[in-house]
Amino acid sequence: MRILLTGGGTGGHVYPALAVATCGTADESRSVEFRYVGTSDGLERGIVAKAGLQFETVDAGAVRGRSPSAALGGLMRSARGLAQARRIIDHFRPHAVLATGGFVCVPVVLAARSRGVPSVVYLPDLRPGWAVRFLARFASAVAVSFDEVKPHIPSRRVVVTGYPVRPELMRWSREEALRKLELPEDAPVILVIGGSRGARTINNAVGHELGPLLERAWVVHATGAQNYQALDERRQLLPENLQGRYRLYPYLEDELAPAMAAATLVIARSGASVLGELPAVGVPGLLVPYPHAGAHQRLNADFLARRGVVEIVDDAAAQQGALITSALELIQSPQRLDRMARAARDLARPNAAAELFRLVAEVSSSRVGSSVERLA
Repeated sequence: MRILLTGGGTGGHVYPALAVATCGTADESRSVEFRYVGTSDGLERGIVAKAGLQFETVDAGAVRGRSPSAALGGLMRSARGLAQARRIIDHFRPHAVLATGGFVCVPVVLAARSRGVPSVVYLPDLRPGWAVRFLARFASAVAVSFDEVKPHIPSRRVVVTGYPVRPELMRWSREEALRKLELPEDAPVILVIGGSRGARTINNAVGHELGPLLERAWVVHATGAQNYQALDERRQLLPENLQGRYRLYPYLEDELAPAMAAATLVIARSGASVLGELPAVGVPGLLVPYPHAGAHQRLNADFLARRGVVEIVDDAAAQQGALITSALELIQSPQRLDRMARAARDLARPNAAAELFRLVAEVSSSRVGSSVERLA
């Protein structure tokens, strides 16, 4: 069986596809070959290369929310991408396409439709964006993470699979993770992650209050490449004993899984990945929704907050010191953190990648428009 994967723009769109690929590769009952389609300048290229999958590129561009000239340019790039995706499909001859988000999915799913190849669109967020609503009309099935999402998808073929997380996130015990990162067992550990490209508000808030924060906790901080140097300069101004408590990275790759497992608290934006990763590891979150990402990040944060998994700090308040104040309050409240961790574990769906792979495998033998409602 051959499966074509596509998704890009953020790690939250790429990692679910790679989790499904890992699951499919481990399936000894069948031979599965995966290939990935992304854009030439997207971050997905580097992530996929590290995963060892063959990577193909197509042109694609955003249309919605752009100026007329930029929208026209996006349409032209997507038209070229459609022709490129058709050539990739003709050569690879996939049995199915799995699209996990980002505008690169549009030409790939449309090309698959034109070649009679069934596709599954996976929505990681709680509400579909324009691309997912559009592609849902052409997909054999739409997969979502939670039941609450189903009414917002313009398709009768909606399957709840859960959010597919990287298998390594569930392989670490906290004790093993602390040893791996050389962190003490008797002190709180705060993991700060700003998404694939970093988060300036979070980085600035942490940087301004490094001293008070490090006096109470050890901090593992993924800054994003653009913000790393400024935070490194701040670190060098700290007393030597506090410098050792501050573990700074431009981006967490192999260190992400142990860092998540070691964390007492995660400070992050509220992209789609938090919906799967915090429950999978069972760790509380302090989330700062990105205010310019439509309603998606706020909806994600509110969903987890209502279930007791996270607390929310608005972006403007975070810039005024509320983020660090809230973090210090939380790490001094072990019972509160324990309740949040239990609530996170209650949302976990450890078999999500296997469920999504099963759905893709099921539609792979069908033609576009066939029913997969029996899976729902």
